[in-house]
Amino acid sequence: MFYQLLKYIVLGPLLRLVFRPRIEGLEHVPEEGAAIIAGNHLSFADHFVMPAIVPRRVTFLAKAEYFTGPGLKGRLTAAFFRGVGQIPIDRSGGRASQAALASGLAVLRKGRLLGIYPEGTRSHDGRLYKGRTGVAAMALKAGVPVVPCAMIGTFEAQPTGRRLPRAMRITIRFGAPLEFSRYAGLSDERAVLRAITDEIMYAIMRLSGQEYVDLYAGEAKAAAQAEAKAVPRAPHGRSGRRGGN
Repeated sequence: MFYQLLKYIVLGPLLRLVFRPRIEGLEHVPEEGAAIIAGNHLSFADHFVMPAIVPRRVTFLAKAEYFTGPGLKGRLTAAFFRGVGQIPIDRSGGRASQAALASGLAVLRKGRLLGIYPEGTRSHDGRLYKGRTGVAAMALKAGVPVVPCAMIGTFEAQPTGRRLPRAMRITIRFGAPLEFSRYAGLSDERAVLRAITDEIMYAIMRLSGQEYVDLYAGEAKAAAQAEAKAVPRAPHGRSGRRGGN
């Protein structure tokens, strides 16, 4: 009930008003049956804009930090994310990755749509980063198609660190479903999972027009932060340049 209320009465109409989304290729999203929608991840708004325009309910795997915040704000945030159909996942790797895989498979085995961001985290600079192979493992184990999806403009509307989005038009573009039955029974082969994931990321890149970086987003972001800290800052009120002739 809470999900329907948000999608059709509260959040959905508001998002359409703010972003005026241009929707392309919606016919590629199956009207029934299980499937994975795999998209790029540019903004916090991505979690809500795409599910708001897909007629069927989309369940997303979301980072556990959204569900574990302290105090009243943390509890309200967790309740909101659960209400809109998000499932918390631990991104620390190892057993946590297996638990996330199991959560995604449970959604698919119920014949539902599962939303996932193969990059694992938001892009800090608008580029498309290397995908993690969990999406490939779920597609093979569940035997479902993967619908590539590109969010275009959400980075400009609400980049990382910006609390409220700018009112501007965005585009949501879906591609033809990718089918991987030719790899049936090979869900434990790392090379196969890598090849499938790269095919999915290539499809997303073609849809979004983003520059692709063969590096995980988290690693790239950490490197950028480390580089920023290493650059000495000029004293306040000075440009750091030396003048004179």
